[in-house]
Amino acid sequence: MMRKSWLFDRAWTRDFTKLRQKFVSELLEKLQEEVSLASAIDVGCGIGDFSKFLSEVGFRVVGVDGREENTEEARRRYPSITFLTENAEDLPVAQMGAFDLVLCVGLLYHLENPFRAIRNLYALTGKVLLIETMCIPNRHTTMELLDEGKAEDQGLNYVAFYPSESCVIKMLYRAGFPFVYQFKELPESEFYASTVWQKRLRTVIVASKIALAAPNLVLAKEPLRIVFELGPWSTRLGRLRNFWNAKFAPVSLVATNLAKQGRRIVAYISIAASGRDRSSHGRNL
Repeated sequence: MMRKSWLFDRAWTRDFTKLRQKFVSELLEKLQEEVSLASAIDVGCGIGDFSKFLSEVGFRVVGVDGREENTEEARRRYPSITFLTENAEDLPVAQMGAFDLVLCVGLLYHLENPFRAIRNLYALTGKVLLIETMCIPNRHTTMELLDEGKAEDQGLNYVAFYPSESCVIKMLYRAGFPFVYQFKELPESEFYASTVWQKRLRTVIVASKIALAAPNLVLAKEPLRIVFELGPWSTRLGRLRNFWNAKFAPVSLVATNLAKQGRRIVAYISIAASGRDRSSHGRNL
């Protein structure tokens, strides 16, 4: 019987997988110097390539994927690793327990409900979560609902919300992570850099329940965008007005109050002077 040809086995996919594994390996080497990481779960494992990688670097690993055909192939290839078929948006986290390291590579943007999945990832995370994902090139906390191709490496329903990097950071903070980190330097690939032809496609983010000091990490601030203040309904003039009010309204208020006080003082002086004039006129009579 002819064996199925898997998209995960394409030459460029294999090369990209090795590139990301090298990047993750370098990070884990630094993290292990400051925090003990022994157990790991690979959420969105596909046919198990990253699960095998984690196993080879010493982790006790569980792999999870939403497609039974993927986990069946993963079990065939790597029988020593446990693989489960579960939807990342609906994980039985109470039964699964917590893992020192949660790895989520190339999955988040394939989901219809990425925030729900991130809350599940938070529940699974004992210490550190690493997410690699495509990201919409938008500085705001936004997502775009996009159609996907029908293949074993795409979303279960072939439609998914693609988040911006800011959106991923905000979701991680609001899920409960006290520390969210971006990378000073991302993997050396056209996917992680802007060019004259396209904006940056992908990012890598670390969220942690403990403070980390790996040299390539920088603590990210939670993006703040308040409805009706800097919301998506603002026009350019509206944003200019909001900027003016935020930056200069306090100064204008002080100036206005000073002007009022000045007018009161002038009026008081005028009244006092008028009273003196009337008193002087009476004496002259």
